Amino acid sequence: MEDAKIIALFWERNEQAVQETDTAYGRKLFVLSNKILNNREDAEESVSDTYMETWKSIPPKHPTHFYAFLAAICRNLSLNRLDWRMAAKRNAEVVALTQEMETCIPDSGQAAELDRRELRRVLEKFLESLSKESRLIFLRRYLYVDTVAEIAARYGISESKVKTQLHRTRSKLHSYLEKEGIAV
Repeated sequence: MEDAKIIALFWERNEQAVQETDTAYGRKLFVLSNKILNNREDAEESVSDTYMETWKSIPPKHPTHFYAFLAAICRNLSLNRLDWRMAAKRNAEVVALTQEMETCIPDSGQAAELDRRELRRVLEKFLESLSKESRLIFLRRYLYVDTVAEIAARYGISESKVKTQLHRTRSKLHSYLEKEGIAV
């Protein structure tokens, strides 16, 4: 079923919306969550919670990119579950991602002060300025939590190229945020 029809079902408060969402995106959401949590049961629960949060969010929201909307919810729920489950013993991949991004994203105290919409606008504008390849690699790493090896295999490039591309993109992001007046 097309995304627009699924969203219309949510707006109608038709429970079939959840079933159609699961059919269309359940597997992809599970893979995303499982990469973060590395636990089948927790990943399944995060996907289920994603459907609940989506039910609560639509309406009033009307996402234009439905999978991205779902993936953001799933990713946040999975990271929250990881925090709760492991407290100080975080998944090494998530810690590595956090450390990579520390140099170009404001810390949580600063981010709390920023208007979220403004930060989102600036990040979207930054992503639009990138080449398609750089944008896809960046999103696969930091939104979908793919490993460097997975990204290299997906796009048929070397791991070294992926690492270089990510480093350059993080540096560009750091400079871009400073140019936009966002302290890093």
